[in-house]
Amino acid sequence: MHGIRQHQKSNKLKIFSKVILIIIGALITSYGLESVLIPNNVSDGGVTGLSIVGSQLFGLPLGLLIVIINIPFVWLGYKQIGKSFAIYSIIGIASLAIGTSLMHHVPTIIEGDTLLITVVGGIIIGFGMGLALRNGGALDGIDMLAVLLSRKIPFGTSDLILFLNMFVFIVVSTAFGLQGAILSALAYFIASKVIHIVEEGLSGSKTFKIITVQPEIMVETIRDRLGRGATYTDAYGGYSNEQFKEITCVINRLEESKIKDIIHEIDPNAFVVVYDVAEVKGGNFKKHNIH
Repeated sequence: MHGIRQHQKSNKLKIFSKVILIIIGALITSYGLESVLIPNNVSDGGVTGLSIVGSQLFGLPLGLLIVIINIPFVWLGYKQIGKSFAIYSIIGIASLAIGTSLMHHVPTIIEGDTLLITVVGGIIIGFGMGLALRNGGALDGIDMLAVLLSRKIPFGTSDLILFLNMFVFIVVSTAFGLQGAILSALAYFIASKVIHIVEEGLSGSKTFKIITVQPEIMVETIRDRLGRGATYTDAYGGYSNEQFKEITCVINRLEESKIKDIIHEIDPNAFVVVYDVAEVKGGNFKKHNIH
């Protein structure tokens, strides 16, 4: 009984911390919009971009438009992705809407320098949106639509987000002119890169697959020098029918150059394939006794 209570408590704490981080992410995003992009006639992508254009053209409050335009997307997300994703996204979108109204009169931190505006604005917004996404909520309905469409048609989510945003930037050009639309697209591009970094974490992991004539020595050296375990699988050359041992090892980004040195030292002719890993769970992956 005590264990169940502890579990419920830790679950509640987890949900609470996620909600707090989504709200912080939304507030960071609204600060980036109100203190950098909007005063300099630069927009963002997605529903936020459409809302910014609407508020400029019709004089309606930005927060109100963010909420209204996102409603159908959140409904879609609820139907297709699930309840908790929709709830987290509602919290995020509501916080973004409230944040933009609260911060409407914050001082503009950069003026005049268009390149600096797009870079700083993109970084701030990307950081905020990435923080929300990492904790299970989207701040923009277009991202949800892209996730859903990518399940139905053979395109990646990021390609679809860019495609859907092309229409947004065409609309942006009606309010901010062509230069405004180009700068908005640039800021959005920077934001999307930052979102990727925040979501996956800077420590991102990589998987190395190595085919070598010295598998035993290779595995031992990786273990001794990096403190990392590795697994073997038998592989057969389709052309030569030769049998090899393929080594698989997951490392973090900081160890990448070290493992490359080890491979080169032991077998300069080793065949190596490297993948990015989205997430690593379990095992003894966390240990860092590197020599």
